[in-house]
Amino acid sequence: MTLESLIFIFGWAALLNYLLLVLWFGVYLFAGDKIFALHSRWFNLDRRQFSCLHYAGMMVYKIAIFLLLLTPYIALQFVPS
Repeated sequence: MTLESLIFIFGWAALLNYLLLVLWFGVYLFAGDKIFALHSRWFNLDRRQFSCLHYAGMMVYKIAIFLLLLTPYIALQFVPS
């Protein structure tokens, strides 16, 4: 696997995962009540716990994207070919 292909893969993977994160936030923002109604049937959660879980999940996902995809992408940009 060449350096250029690794840069390409890390770049697109980071972009697609950030788009998935934005989609998650959008769905939570616009359909949060419906999602809460669905999940409150399965789990004993109040609205505050539900919101905290979603925001914590988004935070962990964002940090994982940064550490596992974006950081290698940026580091590989500085490696001479």
